[in-house]
Amino acid sequence: MHLKAYQRSPAPRRRRRKPSTVLSGYGRSAAAFQERQLSTLQRLVRRLVPRHPAQVIAVGFALAIAAGTGLLMLPVAKAGEGGASLLEALFTATSAVCVTGLVTVDTPVFWSGFGQAVILALIQIGGFGVMSFGTLLGVLMARRLGLRSRMLAAAETKSHGFGDVRRVLLGVFLITVIVETALTLILMLRFMLGYGYQPWEALWHGVFHSISAFNNAGFALYSDNLMGFVSDPWICLPIAAGVIIGGLGFPVLFELRRQYRPVFWSMNTKLVLVGSAVLLAGGTAFLTAAEWTNPATLGGLPPGDRILGGFFQSVITRTAGFNSIDIAQMHPVSWMGMDILMFIGGGPAGTAGGLKITTFAVLFFILATELRGGTAVNIFGKRLSRAVHRQAITVVLLAIALVTGSTMFLMLITDFGQERILFEVVSAFATVGLSTGITAAMPPAGQVVLILLMFIGRLGPVTLGTALAVRGRPIMYEYPKERPLIG
Repeated sequence: MHLKAYQRSPAPRRRRRKPSTVLSGYGRSAAAFQERQLSTLQRLVRRLVPRHPAQVIAVGFALAIAAGTGLLMLPVAKAGEGGASLLEALFTATSAVCVTGLVTVDTPVFWSGFGQAVILALIQIGGFGVMSFGTLLGVLMARRLGLRSRMLAAAETKSHGFGDVRRVLLGVFLITVIVETALTLILMLRFMLGYGYQPWEALWHGVFHSISAFNNAGFALYSDNLMGFVSDPWICLPIAAGVIIGGLGFPVLFELRRQYRPVFWSMNTKLVLVGSAVLLAGGTAFLTAAEWTNPATLGGLPPGDRILGGFFQSVITRTAGFNSIDIAQMHPVSWMGMDILMFIGGGPAGTAGGLKITTFAVLFFILATELRGGTAVNIFGKRLSRAVHRQAITVVLLAIALVTGSTMFLMLITDFGQERILFEVVSAFATVGLSTGITAAMPPAGQVVLILLMFIGRLGPVTLGTALAVRGRPIMYEYPKERPLIG
């Protein structure tokens, strides 16, 4: 019997490290220190770069305002010698991007043709949405969207899903082009045939005011805004139509385009349409009655023109900054009523400002349900989600706190009356743009407050709050329930 000899495999030979690659203790410490420094830098960059869509949208609007400010500070943007100051350019750029319409300088006199073109471009970008505009360019050029672009556009346009973002953006672009082109043609013909404008001048005025109207901006190429056209329905009614269409919101326009039977409309569309009709009719009746005998506003006009002026101002007050009558000469009770209309605003996910009709409609139905002793809030045959209750209450309380605090601060640093200051604050926060004439006379600190109000109002209190303080993880616990006494 032969036994195989056990052969032990030779031990693996160690690879000797080259002397040049051997690190001393100091070398290893330096390498580890560099690695730690690199990781710290990476963590810092990750913290500074926004990730949440709300944060990116806020940064996008800020960058658009900064770019517009830089362009408006160029000497070529200002009529005459020199250039605009930083505060003048910043205020105008913010008002344009946030589609507000408040101004500290006379737009047709202070700004050159280049400056007016910059303002118009900022209005179009701001009304469409900075993120949506950038995403649309990507769609038109690359014909595809990444996940991040879809998230940003969906957050800004209130789309229901990432898959329909491209269709939504193209639909928004199509509606914008159709409405603004139609308004341009109507206004151009009126300026040419009714006022003797040259074709190129009529075209420029038509383009500028149509874009300003549809985007609810309120910028005009006249020093008295549209007061010279208070009795002209061919100017007032098309501009009012553009403001109303833009103020309904793109989700409502999309639904109306594909579904014309009210029974199949969503709760959002029904609330926006019914609320808009009620506010337009109520605002027209209120402002016309309040200013009917005021010789400085509607009192000196024929009855038909008074109704036209009241209707136009009712449309404008809720969302845009045009004015066909002198706002500074209106009765204080009219200012109070306009504060309410401006605070409510128009439809969500559109070019309108304010806290939106749907927010106040939800609060109205919550109040009605509580007064009736109901347990569930039902609207148009459907039950309202309880999460919407909290959202509406949060938005309104944040807005009231912001408007109240800003008003009190401006009362401390200025000598203007409370009615006028409150009007300016609500107009800035609701991105309306109407003014009693004190914005230009505000001190620099007051104008900075209005700039911040326009920025916050365009983004929305909840969106901005989410952008500034995004919770990384949900809370995994709850406290015991207890009910305090109410009332």
